[in-house]
Amino acid sequence: MFKDCVTPRFGNIDGLKHVNNTVVADWFEIGRNGIFRYFTPDLDLSYEKWKLIMVRTEFDFVSQMYFGEDVEIRTYVLKIGNSSFTTGHEAWQNGELKSKGKAVIVHYDFIEKKSVPIPNEIKGKLRNHLIDETEIGKP
Repeated sequence: MFKDCVTPRFGNIDGLKHVNNTVVADWFEIGRNGIFRYFTPDLDLSYEKWKLIMVRTEFDFVSQMYFGEDVEIRTYVLKIGNSSFTTGHEAWQNGELKSKGKAVIVHYDFIEKKSVPIPNEIKGKLRNHLIDETEIGKP
C-alpha cells in the first residue's frame, strides 16, 4: 500500500466549509504516482514514454472532510489483468475513512493506439500492493 499525506488548501473548500467533492479525484491521482513509476520511472508525460490510460473511475463519499487537518491517501491494487489493473483508494482524516474509490487503468501504447500486456516484472511489483476488497475501509 502507498500512503501519501495531502493538506487541504483554502481553495479546496466549498461554501459549506468542507472539502469540495471535485478535489478527491486529484488526491487519488497523487496516490497513484507510486504505481505510475513502475511503468514510467521518471513520470515523463511525453506521448512516446507514458504507458497508462485511465478507463474508469468511481468514488464514494463516506463523510465530510474539512480544512485544517491533513488527509492520508491510501492507494493499493485490487485486481491485475493481462493489460489492465484496478487500483483502490481511500482518504482518511482524523483516523476516519472519508472517501473511497477505484480506478481501472490500462497499459497502453499511444503510438499504436492499443492496449498491451503488462510486463511480468511490473505485475510482480503490483502484486506487492494487492489487497482483498474486504480490507477496504479498515484502519
